[in-house]
Amino acid sequence: MQPREEWTERLMADAKAEGWWCEGATVVIAVSGGPDSMALLHLLYTMSLQTHFRVVVAHANHQFRGAESDAEAILVRRIAQEWGMTFEMAELNMPDYIAQTGMNAQSASREKRYQFLHEVAERYGSHTLLLGHHAGDQAETLLMRILRGTGPGGLAGIPYRRIDNNLELIRPLLRITKDELLSYCERYNIPYAIDSSNLDTHYFRNEVRLTLLPMLEAYNPQIQASLVRLADMAAVDDDYMGQVTSAVFQQEVTADGAGYRLSRESFSRLHVALQRRLIKLILSLCSNSEQTLEFRMVEEIVAALSADRPAVCRMDYGAHGVLRREYDEVYLGPPREESHRYNYVIQPSTTAFEISESGTTVVLERLDGAAGTNSKQQWEAFFDEDLLQYPLHVRNREPGDVIAPYRLNGTKKVQDMFVDLKVPRSKRDLVPLVVDCQGNVLWIPSIRRSRHALVSEQTRSTLHMTFIGLEM
Repeated sequence: MQPREEWTERLMADAKAEGWWCEGATVVIAVSGGPDSMALLHLLYTMSLQTHFRVVVAHANHQFRGAESDAEAILVRRIAQEWGMTFEMAELNMPDYIAQTGMNAQSASREKRYQFLHEVAERYGSHTLLLGHHAGDQAETLLMRILRGTGPGGLAGIPYRRIDNNLELIRPLLRITKDELLSYCERYNIPYAIDSSNLDTHYFRNEVRLTLLPMLEAYNPQIQASLVRLADMAAVDDDYMGQVTSAVFQQEVTADGAGYRLSRESFSRLHVALQRRLIKLILSLCSNSEQTLEFRMVEEIVAALSADRPAVCRMDYGAHGVLRREYDEVYLGPPREESHRYNYVIQPSTTAFEISESGTTVVLERLDGAAGTNSKQQWEAFFDEDLLQYPLHVRNREPGDVIAPYRLNGTKKVQDMFVDLKVPRSKRDLVPLVVDCQGNVLWIPSIRRSRHALVSEQTRSTLHMTFIGLEM
């Protein structure tokens, strides 16, 4: 860690160089009354005398420890007033909230505390919130995550800076030890409170700090510095991998309603580290913030997309998510609504209409004589209009549909043709069929033309039909 005489100057230089705030801005600081937040408050007070900005001191009284909690609130209020700072306090009454929600004490306290801090920042128009987490907190967090199970991203620990709902959270003390902060308070006669609950090993974090860390220091006296350094390195690596994953997402993933689509073949070419991160990113975008993204869930999805798994499969994950693999197409997200039936009528006078279910426009043009007999475009077809039996229909498939394929003998079930051509099951009910009034399938756009109503040298009038915007 930095020597005691250097860290304050370094922190002030970082604040100026990184533009944590500008002159005249309002900065909110969370102050519990402990030595870490009180040291940060004093440092902020010193900086505000040099660069004029407003400081709002926010204190949350969780009311866990009765008179002790009240004494902390009184201390923070007094110091804020002595130093000419605005003071805001919330009495959270956590015992009642925990009883109502069933949450554990630490999670419930964090939720309500950050809600209060965001409200204070919004009330004063501040975009910056300073928090007093220090190197010891970072080391404890890494050990807790390792013991519970974490991935490379978890080793990044507590972020130094991050944006949360348009509010930037900055933790200037993450590389500063508790001993350095205590020395700072002593040097400048800064009063602070001692939280007696920090000695209660009933809490996992306290047990890590009071029992595990001292044991590890017997093997490495610099274990705290080593863990903080590991977090710094992991954070840089995680940021880079996050940027790479975002670029792959932009290139390979397409939004589909509330879910996302991607190509299995393209996915298989990615390194497994990127595969995991891409799946995790997609799941985080599909899921609510309360859903835990377990490693097992990510691994099962990656495995389901491997070449040795069935080409067509469905897998449920989490509370409301579904993976659907259909040949090369993969869908991840909430279950999609079943396709609606549609049936559009074409009369001899029809010139154009839109299929709202697929966002496709159908354009019909009547031409004199024989035209387009050799067209190979998948989205257009030519018919001998005298051989057509009106009204025609554009509809999705029905049980028993068959087609007499052009240049092939006999007939074939439309269902079998979809299977042979690996048309995704989820898209089969969206594929339009052009049929005549007798139910004969004349054309499946983008897939197959039938032998009905072919244009020949004897054709006197040609119907040119084009599907615009149809995606398969």
